[in-house]
Amino acid sequence: MTEAAETTANNPSAAKPAWPAMSIAQAHAILTAPGMPFEMEELTIRGVPTRSWKNAPPALRDVVEAARAFGDQRIFLVYEDERASFEAFYRAVSAFARELQSKGVVKGDRVAVIMRNLPEWPVAFYAAASIGAIVTPLNAWWTGPELEYGLVDSGTKVAIVDAERLGRIFEHLPNCPELKTVYVSRQVEEVSHPEVIRLESVLGGTNDWMKLPDQPLPAVEIHPDDDATIFYTSGTTGKPKGALATQRNINSNIMAAGSIAARAFLRRGETPPAPDPNAPQRSSLLSVPFFHATGCFAVLNPTLFGGGKVVMMHKWEPVRAFELIERERVTMAGGVPTIAWQLIEHPARGNYDLSSLESVAYGGAPSAPELVRRIVETFPKSQAGNGWGMTETSATATNHGAEDYQNRPDSCGPAVAVTDLKIMSVEGDRELPIGEVGELWCKGPQVVKGYWNKPEATAQTFVDGWVKTGDLARLDAEGFCYIIDRAKDMLIRGGENIYCIEVENVLYDHPAVMDAALVGIPHKTLGEEPGAVVTLKPGAEASEAELRGFVAERLAAFKVPVRILFWHETLPRNANGKIMKNELKKLFLDA
Repeated sequence: MTEAAETTANNPSAAKPAWPAMSIAQAHAILTAPGMPFEMEELTIRGVPTRSWKNAPPALRDVVEAARAFGDQRIFLVYEDERASFEAFYRAVSAFARELQSKGVVKGDRVAVIMRNLPEWPVAFYAAASIGAIVTPLNAWWTGPELEYGLVDSGTKVAIVDAERLGRIFEHLPNCPELKTVYVSRQVEEVSHPEVIRLESVLGGTNDWMKLPDQPLPAVEIHPDDDATIFYTSGTTGKPKGALATQRNINSNIMAAGSIAARAFLRRGETPPAPDPNAPQRSSLLSVPFFHATGCFAVLNPTLFGGGKVVMMHKWEPVRAFELIERERVTMAGGVPTIAWQLIEHPARGNYDLSSLESVAYGGAPSAPELVRRIVETFPKSQAGNGWGMTETSATATNHGAEDYQNRPDSCGPAVAVTDLKIMSVEGDRELPIGEVGELWCKGPQVVKGYWNKPEATAQTFVDGWVKTGDLARLDAEGFCYIIDRAKDMLIRGGENIYCIEVENVLYDHPAVMDAALVGIPHKTLGEEPGAVVTLKPGAEASEAELRGFVAERLAAFKVPVRILFWHETLPRNANGKIMKNELKKLFLDA
């Protein structure tokens, strides 16, 4: 520990040292030293020397076991008027794990979870993970055909769905030959299908979980580098790719979260506080989906391990969020910049007691530098935070908060202690010096193994332990990362990735469309929205509403262009034949 930190710790009234008291590298060296809670070690993972967290839980089932210690008096899950304690949650996980085994699920089988944020979602996730299945959460916003693709591509054996998702996949079940059983939650109408079972027949409702038998998790041997999850991410080919993550990948977020908080104290010249078992319970308002790496890996899993409370919303609505923050004494809110803006700017904010908020954090989309200033002004007790990560990095790769964020509001922060970043030429043949813009590459224990059953795509994206992110970025001398643009043809709408070619391919399927391009339209809170420019075939006719409806029938709602403009001739292209999208973006600004 530095002399400055010791002085402040021994004499709280002493003047605080000049900020920062130490560099990022010095803070990381202290946090990860031998014997420290965040100690790191170098391991060979898939043939690549990799720094890793020595004290991370070995597997997801170990997270469940550790969390049981918080007992029946501490609440873990809140949804509307439903509440489940840590003990009740453990019993539900154990009961459903045994149920899955009774249906023949063994280590390595794929188990899909397809539902909105409900208490049953984490039960299904951890039950499957605890017996070594590869949990495959699919996007609950996907259409029936999109969900069929995910089920078939992953070779899912058992799916756990809510009533709405059952309705979407029901007609597609005959096209999923490997899918043997479907559990449906909160289904009101009778379902006469031999493969469909009501989840409540196994678990009862949320408030019944404490009545389930007190029994341990089934005994299954699971190692840190065993396969754990498949999360789908859209790709430049137009079809989603399943990112295959290991137990180590996911649990790295637990250690990253703790080390990031401690780093801020050291940068400030203060001693990170020791864990206090009597401190008020931390509470997160979950406003991002569990089926995203952020919601599952960066919020759910660390919160379970740390004894926090997850407060779920049926859907995002600012006034309801205010009510829950006040009622549940929520300490952390956010998710994506859109939500942070709405918490700040909604006219009803002053009607609620939001003084419990300690953090308003977000990631997953570009954020305006002004946002951090507005958060500090609006919630004086709360620290703003952001970060960068992707499905392929199992969520957190960089993190930014406290004074660092206020001083570098246009950065997404430095890498976490076990993670390396470098900037490569777009061709990938040389590393660029500090300050130059190129493609961001990332390496660490959270980088996934590759893409499920896609060896060519894996070889193109993962190189000697590094993932080629597709983001254009630069690093400063202290390692802070600045995302400049995206090398991939993609836009991000409120945290949801939209790969342009996927939407363009659907537009091309319309019989009247000859040429099509998707571009991002700037939006204050969402970051950007999808807009399309199309050229119709000679003599063909189609309206904007018709084309938007055509896309809506085939893709999730967030991918549907909010506006479609018509171009009178072939779309403008450069000498290489690539559509000049920067020129097309100007059309929406002028319209």
